[in-house]
Amino acid sequence: MIEVKNEGIVLSKRDFGFEAEGVLNPAVIKDENGIHIFYRAVASGNYSTIGYCKFSDPFTLESRLDYPLLVPQNDFDSNGIEDPRIVKIDNLYYLTYTGYDGVNALGALSVSKDLVKFERYGIIVPKITFDHFGHLANSKNEVARKYYRYNIHGGSYQKNGKQMLVWDKNVIFFPRRINGKLYFLHRIRPDIQLVCINDLKDLTLDFWQKYLICFEEHILLTAKHKFEISYIGGGCPPIETELGWLLIYHAVHDTIDGYVYSACAALLDLENPHKEIARLPYPLFKPQKEWELNGVVNNVCFPTGAITQDDTLYIYYGAADEQIAMVSVSLSLLLKELISNK
Repeated sequence: MIEVKNEGIVLSKRDFGFEAEGVLNPAVIKDENGIHIFYRAVASGNYSTIGYCKFSDPFTLESRLDYPLLVPQNDFDSNGIEDPRIVKIDNLYYLTYTGYDGVNALGALSVSKDLVKFERYGIIVPKITFDHFGHLANSKNEVARKYYRYNIHGGSYQKNGKQMLVWDKNVIFFPRRINGKLYFLHRIRPDIQLVCINDLKDLTLDFWQKYLICFEEHILLTAKHKFEISYIGGGCPPIETELGWLLIYHAVHDTIDGYVYSACAALLDLENPHKEIARLPYPLFKPQKEWELNGVVNNVCFPTGAITQDDTLYIYYGAADEQIAMVSVSLSLLLKELISNK
């Protein structure tokens, strides 16, 4: 098994109201000015905004805003902006997050040229009821029964006066175009799906209807091992290596103590990311430390951001939905371990 070093907690909540309940699940990106971290900050009532801080190196906090950088502005995110991820493509930063309106959770996008001013692009995943999803996704081949369990919302169609939609979260772009096209991950439980487009303007209602009719063809990863048997979802933005795209994702399995969230690793083909090359048959790391086992939500390691420095991969993750922690691992040894598990 690959050796992973737990570096401990790197960011904790403060007494400011916007993050009084916790800081977690950060988007992380490195440039010549340092390491930029956009984290989910949770106020009372589970109301989330995006906070910002900068590290001078993977361990050293340099500066931190005492107010949220991004706050809800629309009906679809009226109850919070959650779980950001960030990449840079064609000199433009893509910050994806989940907009939550108190009923529905859907993937959305903001873009920026300078990491200071962000333009809201809005929801980029399909807004669809379970019945409509079922009709489209079963047009060619019947989807796995788990999709019914996770997306039918107990048979309810409305809540608090709002129509209940299929939740579509964990939207994560690949950090460059592949053969001229944009690729991004998203997650309709219980699997990870992959989208390929020429441009953001392609994400029309007609596009999503055709996509869902061929839904089974777009499933990238599905559960293979016991530790991911309940469901899986995106984690950190894919990392380009000479052997393929390194994907750090999260996996969930149900236990007598509730759900356990672990961080996992897979390798995808560089030119055809829909092709899975390898996957670790065990979690890369899982809840073991006190701050991972006990918190707002127990037993959670939720990876969302990673950087590389020389041969070291630093992975930032939400610990028990309350704090941000980090692990480090040798990138070359991790790739070697993955290739041995083709």
